Amino acid sequence: MTGAGNNTYLLASQGAAALIDAGVGHPDHLAALDRALRESDATLRVVAVTHDHADHVSGVRDIAAVHPSATFAKWPGRETSAGLPWQLLQDGETLEVGDECLTVVYTPGHAPDHLAFWHGPTRALFTGDLVVSGGSIVIDVTRGGDLRQYLRSLDRVLELEPSRLFPAHGPRVDDPVTLVRAHVAHRLMRERQVVTALAEGHRSVEAIAESIYHGLDARLMAAARENVRAHLQKLSADGIAADKDGWRLL
Repeated sequence: MTGAGNNTYLLASQGAAALIDAGVGHPDHLAALDRALRESDATLRVVAVTHDHADHVSGVRDIAAVHPSATFAKWPGRETSAGLPWQLLQDGETLEVGDECLTVVYTPGHAPDHLAFWHGPTRALFTGDLVVSGGSIVIDVTRGGDLRQYLRSLDRVLELEPSRLFPAHGPRVDDPVTLVRAHVAHRLMRERQVVTALAEGHRSVEAIAESIYHGLDARLMAAARENVRAHLQKLSADGIAADKDGWRLL
């Protein structure tokens, strides 16, 4: 589900540094972080978490043990590691890093607490799990995902007109508009497929997912069903379908 693994990003300025996302506490990551801080002659001041999924936040305790002066910042919600010095962020707030700053951009949808971080001078956006090259993003309804919010968050990315995106998985994105529009188009295509499946008489999440994702690796079917749930939730909110003893078009 994470492809080649997790990306975290270190920004250093004037002896201070911010880390975007905490990883999982792997020793190689902690060692790489220490090397980067030494090379930058910087002290880790803040770890800014894009959202409260394990691959982004579970490394906070290991980082805190090595960098006791660091604070940890995220959107208000479930503070996974109680007892740490969490700073609860708001949309539009800025995080100062030396003489640079990052602006908090609230981008829910993949998760209800999802954030991106904007560096205005370079028009760079650190996007967490908003987009990924060569794939699509799971909208996990059972964990608070919401497709309508996700599409609005993609629109917000386009409104920022970023020059580059730095996602949590996969390579840097140098053509943000093309990739974001591709994610929107993919979701609209899946919506059409769900509507077609409903018109053909498929009434359950499982049946709809099987009709759309037939032949998909069994290990990925749980994620596929979550995406179907997300589309059904959106169709219901849009007044197009409803669960009336099984899902049906209205």
